Amino acid sequence: MTAPFSSLADFRALLQSQPSADAAALQGASERNGQLTKPPGALGRLEDLALWYASWRGEARPDMDAPQVIVFAGNHGVTAQGVSAFPAEVTVQMVANFEHGGAAINQLSKAFGATMTVHALELDRPTADFTKEPAMSGSDCVAALQAGWNAVDPKADVLVSGEMGIGNTTSAAAIGAALFGGGAESWTGRGTGVDDAGLANKIRVVTEGLALHDLSDPLEVLRCLGGRELAAMAGAIASARAHKIPVILDGFICTAAASVLEKAQAGALDHAVAGHLSAEGAHRQMLDALGKEPLLSLGLRLGEGSGAALALGVLKGAIACHSGMSTFAEAGVAAG
Repeated sequence: MTAPFSSLADFRALLQSQPSADAAALQGASERNGQLTKPPGALGRLEDLALWYASWRGEARPDMDAPQVIVFAGNHGVTAQGVSAFPAEVTVQMVANFEHGGAAINQLSKAFGATMTVHALELDRPTADFTKEPAMSGSDCVAALQAGWNAVDPKADVLVSGEMGIGNTTSAAAIGAALFGGGAESWTGRGTGVDDAGLANKIRVVTEGLALHDLSDPLEVLRCLGGRELAAMAGAIASARAHKIPVILDGFICTAAASVLEKAQAGALDHAVAGHLSAEGAHRQMLDALGKEPLLSLGLRLGEGSGAALALGVLKGAIACHSGMSTFAEAGVAAG
């Protein structure tokens, strides 16, 4: 489906009119859950996860057989400030690795039966250095949102959105500070592994970016401090909501992009769960601010959608138990 917006104002209005979960499906799933051959609550969060999924798919006994993983790649002008341990050229090189099936996200997508696509977003035209001017023009930001929106397959039944972009932890830190407050120090981490001097430099860069721009509007935060891949992730997550496709959020950068939606419209992430807790320090406080408890905590900090893709296995297990288990009546077991 072609993106039904052509400006940031259109996108803001769209967020205000997105569909809600299916109450009847949730009720049916809850009733089924209460009849399954297990003690009440014995499957813990798996039960909540299955009910959440059922409510968004509109089925009391849903299946999950068409996961989609999308990796968006973008280049950041702020890398000129020396914020990463790797040069910007690595973005292009990693896109080639994705396309040839050689990255971690390729293996995880294959392991959990997900269709994976890669979208490189004008890598030859990095965003502007946000310490000097807005990262994107309005039209560039809208184009990236549209790219994300259009990349979602309406036939998918769960979405993972990942990223690749040297410098994007700096962008995510700036977005976190702008949306939730607290200053650059509390949001800026080591990203690709910068040393103490590199961390101090990143904090300086984020501080300068925060001071330069009017950050009262969350979509302006995305435009001024974000990158094309972050905007595309936001567009994809919003598109999934329009199609009632549940979303598993990845790490710090994906969560920063998603946070823009939630701050622009409360409840915009009701169709999303947090796949994992990243080793990037500020990810926990961002998830706490969103009220999202991660499904996994494995010390991952790769990005690419890898943590969320791994969480597909948890979701698949939750749905298999919910939809595949027998009820007490079907099994001829006394319910007690």
